[in-house]
Amino acid sequence: MSKNLLLSGIAGTIVYFLLGWLVYGILFPDLVSEGESTSLLYIFLGCLFYAFIYAVIFTRWANITNFKTGFNAGLVLGLLYALSWHFFMQHGAIDALHFAKAIILASLINGFVAGTVAFVNGKVS
Repeated sequence: MSKNLLLSGIAGTIVYFLLGWLVYGILFPDLVSEGESTSLLYIFLGCLFYAFIYAVIFTRWANITNFKTGFNAGLVLGLLYALSWHFFMQHGAIDALHFAKAIILASLINGFVAGTVAFVNGKVS
């Protein structure tokens, strides 16, 4: 595993975990399902593997090495992923405002994670 892949993946993991805590734990807790127990270990592992998806794409295939390009790529990929995931998770009628807020926030978080991954990739390369 290359140094830039490892370091950019770790940086993306930390940003993803902290942004998730800020956005879903502090600012918009209404977007998280209530009554379910949460495991910080599983949340962290999810952040780890998801950030490494961007790290692999940016370091091995796309050579994305600056924050702006990474952010834009993360917005697009994050939007597509968020739409896919939220449609899969729907079990009935969609609350349009809640749905839109969740999609927008997930896309922005992905933009910042991907921007961080790209930035670190560029600095380490």
